[in-house]
Amino acid sequence: MRVLLTGGCGFIGSYLAERLLASGHEVASLDLVAPKPGSSFARSTVGDVRDLRAVRKALAECDAVFHLAAAHHDFGIARDTYFDVNERGAEVLVEAMDGAGIRRLCFFSTAAVYGDTPEPRHEGSPTNPVSPYGASKLAGERAFERWVAQGDGRTALIIRPTVVFGPKNFANMYSLIRQIDRGRFLRVGPGTNIKSLSYVENLVDATLMLWGKSDRPAFDVYNYIDKPDLNSRQIAEAVYAGLGKSPLGIAVSLPLALALALPFDAFIALTGRNLPVSSARIKKLASFQTKFEADKLGAAGFRPKISLSEGIRRMVSWYLAEGHARDPVWRVPPREPLPLTSSEE
Repeated sequence: MRVLLTGGCGFIGSYLAERLLASGHEVASLDLVAPKPGSSFARSTVGDVRDLRAVRKALAECDAVFHLAAAHHDFGIARDTYFDVNERGAEVLVEAMDGAGIRRLCFFSTAAVYGDTPEPRHEGSPTNPVSPYGASKLAGERAFERWVAQGDGRTALIIRPTVVFGPKNFANMYSLIRQIDRGRFLRVGPGTNIKSLSYVENLVDATLMLWGKSDRPAFDVYNYIDKPDLNSRQIAEAVYAGLGKSPLGIAVSLPLALALALPFDAFIALTGRNLPVSSARIKKLASFQTKFEADKLGAAGFRPKISLSEGIRRMVSWYLAEGHARDPVWRVPPREPLPLTSSEE
């Protein structure tokens, strides 16, 4: 089978591509950037998921689609761009899929679609996103649901992970590891707030297990969260252990931490730069509880191979080996689709 990965050069996409290739599939990529030299993509298209011509070119000779391309960072993206990429991109994709006769889709959505819905947050919970990212991803889900409702063999598997981390990722977990490694981390408050996490290799395993099930409904939604959950203090302690360091025995109050973050907030507002320290990041780590449930996935028979503490250890090992020497790269989609280019691998 030949599979198209939109966003195939991204963090999750690179892990998924490796697994699909190892299973004997051919993998094509549609991404805003070209693959690294030596990649094993059967074909790569450098283009935008909002560009119908680019999507049609990328879909040539494909049998199924894993859709990962998204506007997803919480900094530097306009609200309209979130919806343009995540909702209109979904609509463009299914239009192109219909033209190519492709009926199988897997969409990586997000647990952010639940927003401030009360716990427990499971697949049957109301969706009430509070961010443009969550709202636009939910709009993308609904575009795929309308597509599936047309019948004729159309199927969509929707995966809603929470924060995904692992080696080669430069998002929030990377920032935490780097701050602890450089002695710039202070625990804020008691650290008892749950932060549901998804380790990337487990996420890929679960996705491919569900993808292979023949008895799924045509439109099927699964949360992905690694259990048992860790709280923010336990996450930091796992990072300290991986680095071979001892946690500091002190903590500062949330009001004091927010006051200390004011100069960083002012610098961000003045320059537009994305700093690893801000009042928003402090609140997210130290006070917000982001707890989700994955009972449906467990009932389907999935058991993760890698614990959260082991996943954190693996990411810290990667950080020490090479990640510490690399600067984070934030791939923000442009307001308008990029011109189409392509290369044959």
